[in-house]
Amino acid sequence: MEKVLKIPVDLDVEDIKKPLRAVNETYIRNLLELVKPLISARAIYKVSYIEQKSIDTIILEGVCFRSRVLRTNLEKIERIFPYVVTIGSILEKKTDACTDLLEKYCLDIIGNIALTKARGHLEDHLRSRFALNGLSYMSPGSIADWPIEEQKILFSVFNHVKVSIGVTLTENLLMIPRKSVSGIYFPTEVTFHSCQLCPRESCEGRKAPYNEDLARQYKLQG
Repeated sequence: MEKVLKIPVDLDVEDIKKPLRAVNETYIRNLLELVKPLISARAIYKVSYIEQKSIDTIILEGVCFRSRVLRTNLEKIERIFPYVVTIGSILEKKTDACTDLLEKYCLDIIGNIALTKARGHLEDHLRSRFALNGLSYMSPGSIADWPIEEQKILFSVFNHVKVSIGVTLTENLLMIPRKSVSGIYFPTEVTFHSCQLCPRESCEGRKAPYNEDLARQYKLQG
């Protein structure tokens, strides 16, 4: 298991202005000065090799993942990178304790952006260290084909996630701190986004439009 500690998270006003376009820029600047010392981004990952593949499952690290989409994406791939990333709990505690609804909302949005940047840093790290060009990821619960219940299996790949980066998985399969993400990175020639297979229209985190033809290719549509 590899650790990436003290991940730099460079937040600036331009990152925040779009999702908070109705908020005064000076207000945003002041919040960023407050938030930056509260972020403690870090990650763990593993270099794992697929041991077995079937129609809709893969086995790695002695555990079985069940997803037709994940299995299809890994058709020609043997080496993958399970990961967990977090920005820590301090900002989360500050947000939970906040009684000003606008500030609370803004802090939550800033936390989401910081987490995205932290995962981006991990992606850059993997690209550089392992000489990877294209790199995509999937996360349990991002699409129905790979349900959130697989989160527990993903966590079982690692030893002592809490000790390493302070992240725990609850019985309800929620990560604590909440500003944490997990999944599997894998090399690709064409970037894959789970959003391409999700028809849900209202989603603030959408990274790519729904692609019905692609869903048929993955046999998710009749």
